[in-house]
Amino acid sequence: MSTISVNGKSLQTTHQTVQLVINELGLSQGRYAVEVDGELTPKSELAQLRVVEGMNIEVVQAVGGG
Repeated sequence: MSTISVNGKSLQTTHQTVQLVINELGLSQGRYAVEVDGELTPKSELAQLRVVEGMNIEVVQAVGGG
């Protein structure tokens, strides 16, 4: 089990990849961007990116409006 931070909140997870973590939290709906440890990460890499202890993940949802 790893302790990570997702959008500023501490979380313990047994998931192996970043994609699985954000899917479980419901953060992969619609248009979104992911930053891992301060670096913007392409969505195509999230399924291969392994979760590590202390990792910091930020997920930003795109919101339309006018």
